[in-house]
Amino acid sequence: MAVYDLEEQEQIDNIKTWWKQHGTLIAWVVSALAAAVVAWQGWNWYQSQQATQAGALFGALQQAMVKQDTQKVRLLAGELTEKFGGTAYAPLGTLMAAKLSFAAGDNKTARAQLAWAVAHGKDEIRDIARLRLAAVQLDEQAYDEALKELANPPAPAFVAAYAELKGDVLVAQGKVAEARSAYQAALDASRAAPGPGVQLLHQKLDALGGAA
Repeated sequence: MAVYDLEEQEQIDNIKTWWKQHGTLIAWVVSALAAAVVAWQGWNWYQSQQATQAGALFGALQQAMVKQDTQKVRLLAGELTEKFGGTAYAPLGTLMAAKLSFAAGDNKTARAQLAWAVAHGKDEIRDIARLRLAAVQLDEQAYDEALKELANPPAPAFVAAYAELKGDVLVAQGKVAEARSAYQAALDASRAAPGPGVQLLHQKLDALGGAA
């Protein structure tokens, strides 16, 4: 029995020695993990709150769009970008606001809104914002800027639209041969998913003397 007591005492002494050597590190690791869990839960709660509030603002923006209330749309879009710029609602709301600004003849505001949507939007939203920004730049005769935006490769669904607008810019610059090539590229891309714009593309191409 004394032998067992001695062995048990040795095990206890070994555990105590090991704990003296490593206990502080283990306690630090446990504390760090606990803090990380709390921080992660807090971040998820914060993200959820942000999305909820941004969604409410976006809903109000949609209602203002229906009423064509340009001033209110601009204010709501500004609030979205300022307070909830990290949510998906902000680029979409800014894109919608830019459409209304452009329709109202306020190209300066539309440009600023679209540039923000390009910088902060993702995927399709970014592609649409870049396309519309190039269209505004074309309207303002900022041709080089428009071509620079259109040089960014979009998703396949927007290839034809990008190429067609590029052709429009090149026509405005008097670069007929390059414009024909752009319109032909747009027509080729449209063949995979033909739509009502194909006929217009044919007309634009024919007006420049047919295919390149």
